[in-house]
Amino acid sequence: MLIRKLKKDERPPMTLLLLADPSRSLIEDYIKSGECFLAEAAGQVIGVYVLLSTKPKTVELVNLAVDEHFQGKGLGKHLVNDAIRVAKAMGYRRFEVATGNSSLGPLALYQKCGFRIIEVEHDYFVKHYSEVIIENGMRCMDRVWLSLEL
Repeated sequence: MLIRKLKKDERPPMTLLLLADPSRSLIEDYIKSGECFLAEAAGQVIGVYVLLSTKPKTVELVNLAVDEHFQGKGLGKHLVNDAIRVAKAMGYRRFEVATGNSSLGPLALYQKCGFRIIEVEHDYFVKHYSEVIIENGMRCMDRVWLSLEL
């Protein structure tokens, strides 16, 4: 598997990005200002992550997605670790990520990678998304922030 930066003349893998964030308009906004990285195997894009500089020396992982056929094989953890490596190489000191309260897999993944919960934004997904999001049999309502000191 190869992980590489999205080329300027390439279109981002919207189908994959929408797996992690149902808002096409938010994705289009952060893709313009962030850095998109693709995971490829046999010429096929199987994973993606997007880094966005938010504050001095702070970067946010704003999207992480793995093709449904490749989930459960450790690729998400591999992508998170690659994002951490890239962020360190870019000189960031703090790495942040936010996910939904109902995103049980991502919440576990980030904590396994060393992230710690630092804040909960109540009703974020109720206020900022027009459609109701249901994951793991529950409504996604709150945004959970995690961080890692690099």
